[in-house]
Amino acid sequence: MSIGQDAERVLQETSRTFAIPVAALPDPLRAPVMSFFLCLRGIDEIEDHTGLSAEAKRCLLGEISRALQAGRCTSSYLPLLRSHTELPEVARRIDEWAAMAPTSIAYRTWETLASMADHMAEWVGLRWRITNESDLDRYTFDVAGTVGLLLSDLWAWFDGSRTDRSLAVGFGRGLQTVNILQNRRQDLARGVDYFPPGWTEAQVRDYAVKNLAAGDRYVAGLAPGPVLDFCRVPLTLGWATLDILRSGRTKLTRGQLAALLGGLPPSVHRRQ
Repeated sequence: MSIGQDAERVLQETSRTFAIPVAALPDPLRAPVMSFFLCLRGIDEIEDHTGLSAEAKRCLLGEISRALQAGRCTSSYLPLLRSHTELPEVARRIDEWAAMAPTSIAYRTWETLASMADHMAEWVGLRWRITNESDLDRYTFDVAGTVGLLLSDLWAWFDGSRTDRSLAVGFGRGLQTVNILQNRRQDLARGVDYFPPGWTEAQVRDYAVKNLAAGDRYVAGLAPGPVLDFCRVPLTLGWATLDILRSGRTKLTRGQLAALLGGLPPSVHRRQ
């Protein structure tokens, strides 16, 4: 199995939202986007892992950041990852995923990932303490708004697409807030509360709606093609998930997912 096929397998196993549109991207764009999301998912797994101490998480995230900043994404430069066998495959192989990025854009993706690893290490140290809306803004920017910015850079690298970067940040924030609402029970069980003190679920939903609306405007500004097709998938799923959360459920059924994808361009679900 080639590294590309292996990477696609791991992405399908770990990212329900993004595996579908990534697989549908044309060849020049698929590799850097897949590389980025696999690395991002690996970093997320370290941040959220319940079997690692805060110090171990900060150590690993710092090591990843230094490796990415140095451009030395090799197993020999990231020995701690390989030694933590309790980590899932997507996290242990971050060096391989990072190396998939084409050289002409690799350092831009590595720069973003290094910054995200540093910020996640900082949030681990803070025990994800959100004290007000400004903290929520900062957290959702650190872990998701920056994703929107990096993807905007990848679109420009691919075909010169020009996008509104402030809307890209809102798009990322909206999707992250949907995740916060969706995973509320599990997060509280591990002692993490992303809601500012005194905020209700309705207030957090309003925050998600405000930012997903930015995603609507971001997508409306894209020309027809693979970039638009890609962005429509997480946006559609984000709005749909927010709707089902209001009814007390947390996940879309397979039938609902198939119906939503069926309404998107053929390029999105051709590879499924």
